[in-house]
Amino acid sequence: MSLTSTSLRRGRQVAAAALIGTAALALTACQDGKSSGASHSSAQTAASSSASDNGTAGRQDTPGKESGAAPAASDSGASTQLGADRCTAQGMSLRLGDADPGAGNIRYPLVFTNTGKSTCALRGFPGVSLRAGDGEQIGAPATHEGAAGQVVKLAPGQSAHAVLHTLNDGVKDVPCRPTAKIVHVYAPGSTDAMTTRTEGLRVCGDTFTVTAVTPGTEG
Repeated sequence: MSLTSTSLRRGRQVAAAALIGTAALALTACQDGKSSGASHSSAQTAASSSASDNGTAGRQDTPGKESGAAPAASDSGASTQLGADRCTAQGMSLRLGDADPGAGNIRYPLVFTNTGKSTCALRGFPGVSLRAGDGEQIGAPATHEGAAGQVVKLAPGQSAHAVLHTLNDGVKDVPCRPTAKIVHVYAPGSTDAMTTRTEGLRVCGDTFTVTAVTPGTEG
């Protein structure tokens, strides 16, 4: 074999070995890249999951409607003071007291009496409208006058009252409504109606208001 042929053969072997080495390095780099990419992707997923968990925990710690935030102090106090002891229509009687005229105004005490066997409580405004003898409503219901007041505790037989207010005829240049025969009432916090008779109550001057309940039978 000639020297030239031997040199060419060795050159080819070296080139082949170099090519194989290059391919092996490229394959290793590719595998390392995939592994690194997978690790990086896993790290990103873990980080995102952690951030999501932390964000949820933050929302759970924030007070709001969804987490049952406490009501306003005044609402909470009223609920606590009344509770299950709220007076009901079934446990009370209702009457309209005598008119108290003065300086162009007419006021009537609307009296609630506890007819039950245990103490109950009232707070706030009754809902009041006037009716004709056939039950048809006369005009708009009474609007609220003054503040809601405090809780009134009524032992059996005790009374509380609200005050109905209107004007004398002629104080304002507005016609009086027809005279009522029935006072239709919802006690504070109640959805059950109560009624009492009246012979002279009529709204004049387009003024008809009701106060919150206070202890006793007269203002």
